Amino acid sequence: MLEQAAISPANAQRRFLLELLRRNAATVFGRQHGFASICTEPDYRRRVPIRDYEGFRPYIDRMTGGESMVLTASQPVMFTMTSGTTAEPKLVPVTRESQLIESALTRQWFYRALLDHPEFMDHDGIGIVSRAVEGFTASGIPYGSASGMTYKNIPWLIRRVQAIPYEACEILDYDQRYFVMARFALGANVSFVATANPGTLIRLARTIAEHSSELVRAIHDGDTGVTSSRQRELFARLQTQLKPNPARARLLGGILHQRGSLRPRDFWPMLRLIGCWVGGSVGMQTSRLAEYYGETAIRDLGYMASEGHFTVPSEDQTARGTLALNSNYCEFIPIEQTECSEPDVLSSHELEDGKRYSILLTTASGLYRYRINDIVEVAGHFKRAPLLAFVRKEGEMANISGEKIHANQLQLAVDWARCKFDLSIEQFRVTPDYQKSRYEIFLEPGKEVSGSELQKFLVEVDRALSRFNIEYAQKRASRRLSAPCLHIMSRGWAERVHRQMIVAGKRDTQYKWQIILSERNPADENSIIYSIEAQSKNFTIRELGAAA
Repeated sequence: MLEQAAISPANAQRRFLLELLRRNAATVFGRQHGFASICTEPDYRRRVPIRDYEGFRPYIDRMTGGESMVLTASQPVMFTMTSGTTAEPKLVPVTRESQLIESALTRQWFYRALLDHPEFMDHDGIGIVSRAVEGFTASGIPYGSASGMTYKNIPWLIRRVQAIPYEACEILDYDQRYFVMARFALGANVSFVATANPGTLIRLARTIAEHSSELVRAIHDGDTGVTSSRQRELFARLQTQLKPNPARARLLGGILHQRGSLRPRDFWPMLRLIGCWVGGSVGMQTSRLAEYYGETAIRDLGYMASEGHFTVPSEDQTARGTLALNSNYCEFIPIEQTECSEPDVLSSHELEDGKRYSILLTTASGLYRYRINDIVEVAGHFKRAPLLAFVRKEGEMANISGEKIHANQLQLAVDWARCKFDLSIEQFRVTPDYQKSRYEIFLEPGKEVSGSELQKFLVEVDRALSRFNIEYAQKRASRRLSAPCLHIMSRGWAERVHRQMIVAGKRDTQYKWQIILSERNPADENSIIYSIEAQSKNFTIRELGAAA
């Protein structure tokens, strides 16, 4: 158990590592790196160099081709697919052992959540995942979403209380998928909602609000409310799971008549818990969930990625969770040494509160000293185990004149100014303008805001960045950096960007908004309504003529 391991993290991590190496000593990778003779953690670090995904790609290519005993003694049961640093996607092996680890960590999450919210599983639940199978390797091994595969194969006793059937997540058309998921969700009495990305929950709620009348009619008639010519068999299977429900339709129709549209907070009175990411670049979206779901408790699902599941949260409204000491072996590089050729590497029991680190992963799926390029922060300890929170990707940084602004600093600055002026912000991102030595902020307000309010907001963002980044403050004081420029984007800009990413192959449930782009996206030009720029000590509003 994690509680027992947290008493002595060093011993727990050492046991996991040495057992993993023993089990995989006869693999291609294990023989090349002398796993059989590794007896200590220093031995492991000397024998196995740090690698990113591209360092593992040749081995994984052999696995996708059907070769066995390459990275793991057990054959992969599937590969998870995610975007990589090159044009080629990443395929991460999933073994039976890594699936068992994921299941155990999920059970621990539910156990801890039930301690604080004993009623959250009393009624129907909603889970939204990506497609389990998106294709097959040359040797016939499926690749897709590990969470989708888990959701698809959950036991019948659990599946029967899931309001949205897995088949709805298989719908290819973006709008039809959300409409059908909304149809199933609206017809249920829900006490628990879970999906990694809070943006998915906002999209679901907006679909319900925008199509309330059609959805109520579909519930009354007992159909999906959608006619599809592409996936007829899939829609036929979905139709068999529905029947007319005039009583539910009357209840929802009354709320619709009274309020003008439907929001989950109005028709799910028993909703007790939302499980989704809380930190990182999605934090602003999480803060907007109350608008749709009311003041429902939110618990982070944990620090997880296609490569694995690494923490178990036990508190609401925070991204921090206990490092899963029995499930992976983790090493840490101090953030100030991330660009060093030979950085110091620390174990979990050597980490300091409040410090940030780049994390290295050794997993049951065949990754060894894998640099995922994630920055995590130590946010306290549970017994002796570190509580970790994901902060950002290593590359989320911009630098015009030495200030090295990070995505989390921009997030903090915008959040600070947003709260000070009680602004509603749909989404934002930032690009450096090297010619004018300033940062451009692209921002879509959540509701109409006056130009004067936005000017004050921009000034406060500038001041906040100076507080959060001393180099930025010095560069602004010396005028090596000019005041930032604010571009007000037309309504629906963030949604259009989201859709473009989905069309390009990003998974909707995993898509994370990029706060920093290295250069302006030409596609954004037509979405700018007007810009606010500094002129000496004043600001001017420059109309650009885009349609709202």
